Amino acid sequence: MAVGIEKKGLVGLSKVAISDTHGEDSPYFAGWKAYDENPYDEISNPSGVIQMGLAENQVSFDLLEDYLEKQSASSNIGNKSYSFRENALFQDYHGLLSFRKAMASFMEQVRGGRAKFNPERIVITAGATAANELLTFILADPGNGLLIPTPYYPGFDRDLRWRTGVKIVPVHCDSSNNFQITQEALEAAYADAESKNIKIRGVLITNPTNPLGATIQRLALENILDFATEKNIHLVSDEIYSGSSFFSDEFVSIAEILEARNFKEAERVHIVYSLSKDLGLPGFRVGTIYSYNDNVVTTARRMSSFTLISSQTQQLLACMLSDKNFTDNYIETNRQRLRKRYQMIVGGLKKDGINCLNGNAGLFCWMNLSPFLEKPTLECELDLWKKILHEVKLNISPGSSCHCSEPGWFRVCFANMSEQTLEVALQRIQHFMGRTRRNC
Repeated sequence: MAVGIEKKGLVGLSKVAISDTHGEDSPYFAGWKAYDENPYDEISNPSGVIQMGLAENQVSFDLLEDYLEKQSASSNIGNKSYSFRENALFQDYHGLLSFRKAMASFMEQVRGGRAKFNPERIVITAGATAANELLTFILADPGNGLLIPTPYYPGFDRDLRWRTGVKIVPVHCDSSNNFQITQEALEAAYADAESKNIKIRGVLITNPTNPLGATIQRLALENILDFATEKNIHLVSDEIYSGSSFFSDEFVSIAEILEARNFKEAERVHIVYSLSKDLGLPGFRVGTIYSYNDNVVTTARRMSSFTLISSQTQQLLACMLSDKNFTDNYIETNRQRLRKRYQMIVGGLKKDGINCLNGNAGLFCWMNLSPFLEKPTLECELDLWKKILHEVKLNISPGSSCHCSEPGWFRVCFANMSEQTLEVALQRIQHFMGRTRRNC
């Protein structure tokens, strides 16, 4: 029997608890709510909402399941000499050395061997979300700012601001040059922050990829590093999709730039990585910070006590990532499948007269619906988004939720569903566009 609680008035909570900087009022999260209330299922709910707002990689999940089943059947999953006692008792903040070595090796592998990583510089965290927030705590004080090029992942508003008190200063990029990050845009954002008395402590880039699905070119990375050096600020490179580029030589890591420069200015550079996107294991909550700054590594390890990964998970993944035959096959197969899926959605949209920005990585495409807006305004973009969500029953993310300054762009995820479900989504878009054109 439930116990009734008398409510005379609200008891006060902390400023963090009642803050609106979580960003949950964003259309990005509203779309998720609509999906959760009416999720599509091919058999039980074929008229439900199809989730195209979640950047989750399921295209190669069968490879993971097959590997784990085979290893379990042969009783070789994990290290037999690693006893239950060692697994169950407390581990220090460094994490298992076997796991850090395996993670460093895998990070090198997905970058085509063009960069090296030292296991002693790896700090393990419970996912990239924890890694990004932890770095923000270390690099900036409340009221300071981080520059982030737009469009950017809507969750950054929560991950970087909510508990840290740090401000996000957008670096506005636009379609005139395919949303490339320019020196002019960086300087303008920095000057805008100065005019508001916001001290900039760093610039965060996602490579690959921001919602565009395109990698940052080498020259642009070099210019960003030069900018950070000139302003004496940090550079955080979020590389959680580094193994999800469609071709192995397309992605350039900031680590490659540093090695080419003999690690000059390396102490201002920090890399965030996780297994959520490349390996399709978001539920394992495995992220890493790789820093070239000794003080950051030391501090991050002290703070990582709030975001540790279980020893059992580390042991399992150390075994998996150390299996070169498995990782070689997985990386290549995953790239081929993502490339095929990307071509499928971009080709399907093109048949309906919808163009996408050219992409070469990631789990989503950047779709241009600006020609179909009644007016080039934010209000019209949100009106179109609501129709697509509630009438077409597709959860896609409007560009405004990614802080895009141009109305009409949408992020569409394609790797979190089967090809059959993606076909259904494309058919729904086709029917909607047909109705839209007839009404024009």
